[in-house]
Amino acid sequence: MAAEQSIADHAKNVELQGPQNVRAPRSDGGARQTPITDESEDAAPGEKTKELSVATADREPGIVATEDYSIFTTGQKRAIIVTASFAAWFSPMSGSIYYPALTVIAHDLHVTSAKVNITVTTYLILQGLAPMMIAGFSDKAGRRPAYMVCFTIYIIANLALALQNSYIALLLLRMLQSAGSSGTVALAQGIVGDCVTSAERGQYVAWASAGTVLGPTLSPILGGLLSQYCGWHWVRSCLALRYLWEIFWFLFILSIACFIPIALFLPETCRNLVGDGSYPPPWTSANITDTIRHRNRANKGITTNEAKAAELRKNHKMSIPNPLGTLIVLADFESALILLATGLGIACFYAISAGASNAFGKLYGFDELYVSLMFLPLGAGSIISMFTTGKLVDWHAKRLNFPMVKNRQTDLSDFPIEQARIQIALPLFVLAAVSQIGYGWMMDHKISLAGPVIMLLLFGYCLIGAIQTLNILIIDIYPGQPATATAANNVTRCLIGAAATAAILPMSEALGNGFAYTILSLLFLVSCAGPIASMKYGIQWREAKKAKAESKQKAKEAQKAKAPR
Repeated sequence: MAAEQSIADHAKNVELQGPQNVRAPRSDGGARQTPITDESEDAAPGEKTKELSVATADREPGIVATEDYSIFTTGQKRAIIVTASFAAWFSPMSGSIYYPALTVIAHDLHVTSAKVNITVTTYLILQGLAPMMIAGFSDKAGRRPAYMVCFTIYIIANLALALQNSYIALLLLRMLQSAGSSGTVALAQGIVGDCVTSAERGQYVAWASAGTVLGPTLSPILGGLLSQYCGWHWVRSCLALRYLWEIFWFLFILSIACFIPIALFLPETCRNLVGDGSYPPPWTSANITDTIRHRNRANKGITTNEAKAAELRKNHKMSIPNPLGTLIVLADFESALILLATGLGIACFYAISAGASNAFGKLYGFDELYVSLMFLPLGAGSIISMFTTGKLVDWHAKRLNFPMVKNRQTDLSDFPIEQARIQIALPLFVLAAVSQIGYGWMMDHKISLAGPVIMLLLFGYCLIGAIQTLNILIIDIYPGQPATATAANNVTRCLIGAAATAAILPMSEALGNGFAYTILSLLFLVSCAGPIASMKYGIQWREAKKAKAESKQKAKEAQKAKAPR
């Protein structure tokens, strides 16, 4: 009954979130379209895209929404999304910043490398579970209160970690650190869903994923520098002020520096509370930016719909975090198929990251600094992918006659959105698996360093591109619950990633790097059957879910009508 209630409430919330959406045409040409250049007033200079004009939408009703999706300008959207993306950087950065120093940490704490890897594994477990709680909370209480909770926990954990010096304390406090930071990843994608339509999502994917992509790739380099020159436990000021900081002091200070501007200036974007951004947020989300913006709107004589504002205020609820919404997404068959493939892909990424210190150290005799530099090709491939995948996704969607109207939401009920996304992701998945197999076998033989470097570059480009595309798809499937959908994504990828991180060293020692990474790649390739099935049957599954949700909503309304007043 609780699940049915959540689905019914979601159907009501979607109705309140903004303009009514209409159906996109099928890719087989079910509706004629006339693309016309239509530059929105909020477009950046020189930013022109071929879009379906509003006039065309009026002539052919049933294509796009009749009102703007968000009142934020393009520049404001980018600033908001970049801020959220930087906040999301803390989660993967904290998880991977000491990858290159794992063997040194084991030596200093007098424990085995396997035990130190457990701190990585438990971090990933909490990184997957914690967003389940914070995502549903942010959909009811707002994004800003959720950020307050996340950063408070994270800052306290970093302070405690900076003061400890034992393995048990490190293990437990890392779990608390993960619980605080990991919610920001779901919140970042939630903000993207709040501000950006499906048609525009590709061009914003680089800004939205910058933090989560750069975290696992650049953080080990930072960790290697700190470990090599200052020791894993200490960090010396780059300005030669002769202060000695621990690694976790560094994270503590950086998190405070990020949290203060977020607390003061980040506007509330949750559509359940502020709609398209034109409605004032509740007092718990009050901030300087929203106060000034709504005051200026009032001075200009811009009014809001009081009836809708009242409905939005009813959605505000400061409740105990509940993972139910995330569990509903995980229980959905189509979502589970997509999330399994995403999870195994990220597991391969974590396996390479966790195994690099041991592999390059033994085979090439590298110290922490040189090991950290081996993450550069992985990071370079990820960055290139980050800024090219979105353009590729949008280009392919246009080929399938996706209605591209800036700042107008589209109902995807009859559009094969799975086909538009997965046809891009699938070849990248295959190439990522092949490059990982090549990397594994190269790390069993001391060949030229160029070999594994090229494989890591190719792996980073292909895997991140595929993961980004499926991340876009999962939000497309759950447009009214972007934070919850991302939390479900985190559960699968972090839990499977934790298993891969714990298993990679024993597998490599028992079977060799070649067989260990080949097994992971084959599992990854088998999981691609899920997205293929989604590409073929996705529309049918979504139509069945929509009909079921509408039926439950009608039954609920009928029950209310019969109830005595």
